[in-house]
Amino acid sequence: MIKIYFLAIATFLTTQLFAQFPMGGAGKPGQAPPSIGNVYGKLTDSLGKPIADASVVMLVNRLDTVTKKRKDVLLKAIVTKSNGEFNFAELPVFGGLKLKISAIGFKSVEKPVAFQMKMEAPATGKAAGDPAGQMSAMSGMLNSFVKDLGNIQLSAEPRVLENVTVTSTASGLKLDIDKKVFSVEKNIVSAGGTAVDVMRNVPSVQVDVDGNVKLRNAAPQIYVDGRPTTLSLDQIPADAIATVEVITNPSAKYDASGGNAGILNIVLKKNKQSGYNGNLMAGVDRRGGVNAGGNFSMRQNKLNFTAAVMMNQMRNKTTGTTNRLNYGDTQTHVFQNNDNRTKGAFVFGKVGLDYYVTNRATLSVSGIKVHGQFNPAETIDITTDSLFNAGLKRSMYSQRLTSGSRTFNASGLQFGYVYNLPKAGEQLTADANYFSGKNSANSIYTTNYYKAENIGNTQLQQIVGEGTNEFVTVQTDYTNPLSTVTKLETGLRMQLRNISNNNDNFRGIPNGAMVKIPAGTSNYKNNDNVYAAYISVKSAIKDFGYQIGLRGESSEYQGELTNTGEQFGNKYPISLFPSLFLSQKFSNKQELQWSYTRRINRPNFFQLIPFTDYTDSLNISRGNPNLVPEFTSSYEMSYSKTFKGNNNILGSIYYKHSTDLITRYLNKDLNPFTGKQDIINTFINANSSYSYGAEVTSVNNIAKWWDVTTNLNLYQSKINTDNILGTSQDAIVSWFGKFNSNFKLPKAFTIQLSAEYQSKTNLPVSSGQGGGFGGGFGQAQSSSQGYIRPFWGMDLAVRKTFLKNNAATISVSFSDMFRTRKQDQHSESIYFTQDYYRLNNPQMVRVNLSYRFGKMDISLFKRQNLKSTGNQDAMQMGQ
Repeated sequence: MIKIYFLAIATFLTTQLFAQFPMGGAGKPGQAPPSIGNVYGKLTDSLGKPIADASVVMLVNRLDTVTKKRKDVLLKAIVTKSNGEFNFAELPVFGGLKLKISAIGFKSVEKPVAFQMKMEAPATGKAAGDPAGQMSAMSGMLNSFVKDLGNIQLSAEPRVLENVTVTSTASGLKLDIDKKVFSVEKNIVSAGGTAVDVMRNVPSVQVDVDGNVKLRNAAPQIYVDGRPTTLSLDQIPADAIATVEVITNPSAKYDASGGNAGILNIVLKKNKQSGYNGNLMAGVDRRGGVNAGGNFSMRQNKLNFTAAVMMNQMRNKTTGTTNRLNYGDTQTHVFQNNDNRTKGAFVFGKVGLDYYVTNRATLSVSGIKVHGQFNPAETIDITTDSLFNAGLKRSMYSQRLTSGSRTFNASGLQFGYVYNLPKAGEQLTADANYFSGKNSANSIYTTNYYKAENIGNTQLQQIVGEGTNEFVTVQTDYTNPLSTVTKLETGLRMQLRNISNNNDNFRGIPNGAMVKIPAGTSNYKNNDNVYAAYISVKSAIKDFGYQIGLRGESSEYQGELTNTGEQFGNKYPISLFPSLFLSQKFSNKQELQWSYTRRINRPNFFQLIPFTDYTDSLNISRGNPNLVPEFTSSYEMSYSKTFKGNNNILGSIYYKHSTDLITRYLNKDLNPFTGKQDIINTFINANSSYSYGAEVTSVNNIAKWWDVTTNLNLYQSKINTDNILGTSQDAIVSWFGKFNSNFKLPKAFTIQLSAEYQSKTNLPVSSGQGGGFGGGFGQAQSSSQGYIRPFWGMDLAVRKTFLKNNAATISVSFSDMFRTRKQDQHSESIYFTQDYYRLNNPQMVRVNLSYRFGKMDISLFKRQNLKSTGNQDAMQMGQ
């Protein structure tokens, strides 16, 4: 019975396959080959991200009955799904097939497709007439008509090539449901600047005058190429950055650190185009600060080499005032007028090498080196009025002069390995990253106390310091597509960080010996380690998708004041950080997503160290070694839609709740320098806090020559300080907006206009990772409650391309055109009331010139001329 059943199936299939192709398949006129073939695959970019809405065309080679010549004609055409997948069914299994792929911003790809029908012989030991063996062979033959092309990686389309000019229409902002990707190339305003200038134009990101960044009013984690770094934003040239990824609610795959903020990932440029190419650039600003540099890339056969060297000079000018009233038995009113001038420069270098061992394995190594030196100089005029209980008033005028030098050296080394297993989409990666930094500083503070118009007394203070920090990160990740819609991701991560610092504080008088003050001297070292593992499963049921993840992290830190031998530290057992993402796709390119994550914010070393910094009498600070980590649960719902003309909108509502929030706290203690009770800024764990808001980002291509990006964020936050003496901070409803517009004009001109507005908002609970040497020079900047007054700023830039193939570019940028990008804040406590104002580098003008050069493998780009072939064939078929 089994033999009869098998014989019937085999006869039927053989008849269907060969009846139309007698004598080797020559075919009779009017007969078509059987259409039982199936071809599927997935399109990804160089980072492995799916490419949606790409055009995938299947062509068949046929004989033209008119011209008697063979040509490729359109058989089927589809566009890829949001996950980058495509699937062709009912394809002819004989005849020449060709797959053509094209997507905006990527090089087109052609791939021949062929089905090889074969019926394997029964396995050894099986009889020739064994039904099971024959059925297995027939099954293998049928499987040969299903072809998995795996992940097809598309390369970014170059803009300029010798005699070929390619015009890219990609937007400067790509909106995904889980992140925003900001392209720096289209941001003319930041040319010649640093990453601080870039961040001013990135949606959702707020930047203060010191270069400190906030993401939804909280300090985010700053990564470079997906890993922690010792570099600050003002140590990374804008021209070295390719994109900035804004991740507001990271999944379990990402580091759980960062508390109630997300991640800003700075992706550096790395060219993988075949051949060689490069870019030379130079510029100058209105204060004489020069920037210059270049980058070079070469790829040949299995090697890809990249190198970049850039130099930026700094000519900063910052002015400000501080108006403070101190309460107590004797009230004092202090007014400061500040003028800061900083000169310096830094050099940034990067080199990288990729070796494509096989088609599946790639080894990568890269290094970063940064060196900088700055010479800050500052003048502070101080007027102090004291009001005694008896009604007497005494006024005193003093002037504080600061001069010094600061030097830093940073180095980074990265190793990476990527192996693509034979199964499509299955991948194993491993990488190790090492970043280190060394810094030194020598500052002299001269305070002259005046009597009438003459100097009555002079005091000298000198602070000499040096320090080192190191990051070591080792990580491995594994991805396995369990099915066409289900994917498993898992990985391990180890992060080690070591910090050491020596600060010596000296006091003296002119022409006298400087005396070291033990109470003002701090020598310390610290190490903290984090060990993590995660697993994530992503799948879909039709248009409903879900991703479930769990991350486990264990951490420990240990610190020591080396000059006193005092030690402090703590160990935290494994903490679990679940994440859940749900998405539903609707018609007309709409998607709705809901997500939940849990994250942690561990106290940093400067918040923990039990050392009191008396450098600034108005901002004495001290760490608290008893701090514990804060945990944040985040909920977010997002809606995205793509309209006709590639117009996009992304709307989100979010809510975050934190326990044991690390916040600033004020108390009083004895000052060993003055012998008086002074206010100390320290840190404490508040009971809890919450924040919620709504954000909308839209990208609109109004015309072929005009695009607009708009970002608006409405938010409110509240801290529960029932466990702390003092007054709680009142919640304030605030909003923040950004606007960016690009105009493409005739004669290869481009104009960019950008603006931002920040309404009245609460003071941040703690400072984030910021702009390096942008510290608060002599002013207290925060307290348990207060607010920042509204401010706004506007930037303008013009770019012109010229020479053959637009190889040269000149740009002129004008930032903070109306001198309105200020920091104006009010703070108060039971000890004082203070108003603080600063303005940094207003109306800055930069002129930059760049020149592109290179020689590519033109054969790779001849396919660009065939992009419209699919449409032409479609029109021919419709005739």
